[in-house]
Amino acid sequence: MESFLNRYRNITVLLLVIFAQLVLLAVQVRNDQDVRMIRVWTVTAVTPLARVMESLRGSSIGFVRDYILLHDTHQENRRLQAELDRMKVENTFLKNELNMAERAKALAVFQEHTPSKTVAANVIGSGAGTNSKVVFTDRGSTSGIQRGMAVVTPDGIVGTVIESYPTASEILLITDPDFAAGVVSQKTGVRGTLKGQGTPLCRVDYVPFEEKVDVGDWFYTSGDDRVFPRGFPVGIVKAVHPGQPFKEILVEPSGMHRGLEDVLILLEGVHQTIPSEQMAYQPVYIAPPPPGGPAGPAEPAAPGGTEADKLRAHYKAVGDAQNHKFGEGLPGSKPPDFNLALKPGQAPVNAPPKAVPQPSLPAAKPTTTAAAPASSPAPGLRPSGPAAGDPAADPQTPAPAAVPVSERPHNE
Repeated sequence: MESFLNRYRNITVLLLVIFAQLVLLAVQVRNDQDVRMIRVWTVTAVTPLARVMESLRGSSIGFVRDYILLHDTHQENRRLQAELDRMKVENTFLKNELNMAERAKALAVFQEHTPSKTVAANVIGSGAGTNSKVVFTDRGSTSGIQRGMAVVTPDGIVGTVIESYPTASEILLITDPDFAAGVVSQKTGVRGTLKGQGTPLCRVDYVPFEEKVDVGDWFYTSGDDRVFPRGFPVGIVKAVHPGQPFKEILVEPSGMHRGLEDVLILLEGVHQTIPSEQMAYQPVYIAPPPPGGPAGPAEPAAPGGTEADKLRAHYKAVGDAQNHKFGEGLPGSKPPDFNLALKPGQAPVNAPPKAVPQPSLPAAKPTTTAAAPASSPAPGLRPSGPAAGDPAADPQTPAPAAVPVSERPHNE
């Protein structure tokens, strides 16, 4: 190495001098962004090395955190997953218990209000047939269940008992093709026979073509089949197709909308009246006024009165308070003050806002030519005042002031 430096000493010194000059220039010279070139060169040279070092540091820290410090993360994850599954099962169980409690409450309320004698049963299984709609319940002959009894829910009929065992009973659902029941329309009283089709919708047969049945009408049991008592809901009409000689009516059963977990078996059915349509008008209860309030009106306004009726009643109360009789005023008499505030027990309606009273004209002395008895006006003269403009006839216009006799035209 020493021989190499001795041999190329001049060139080495020259290179060192040039390098020093470049460093000095880089310290003094700035780029377009006012940054020294020495700083730019230094950052450019150091950045790749720093990036490599940072990558190595992050990888080593991640390896230590994921594989050394958190060696039990997998076990914690499995424990949390098992706890989540357990909570899901408990949530489902609680929901089922709540639904069961609501169904039991609905059945209890229905049993209290229906006149028929019923027994509650739980569905414990379904039939094995592919096209049959059969279920089994936990009530049998020991509970008084017999073949041919009707099965219902609070929403409508469900089916009939086709077999009764000591501890269970077999029920043929309303959607089975072998099911049939007599029904009647709520709106028009049209009678027919409900039959199952093996689908969610049932069919009503033997309804004549000329009978009126619309979509949305309800069908109820008619009691003609001697199985279902009259008055139990069956379902709502979903489609009506014309046909000869009978219409094709499709009905959606209402008894199975909430499932078939719990049902009621009618031990002794009682016929009920089919409910009529909902009334368009329903009476509204109005509570009495609170105690200690203002007294009621002396003369209540007519029901449904207008503002003119209320104003007329108010003017009449004002006249009665001032001993004024409308239509009997004498010439020169003073009209009533309609801005007078009445006592709470005198005004039948709210008094209008109090206005500034207008000054009345001073009364002049009557002339001798126009003198007349006080009991009746002079012939040919029109009496002014309340007799000419009765507020009872025109409640919106107050009575004009009396005109003195001396100011009347002589040609009257």
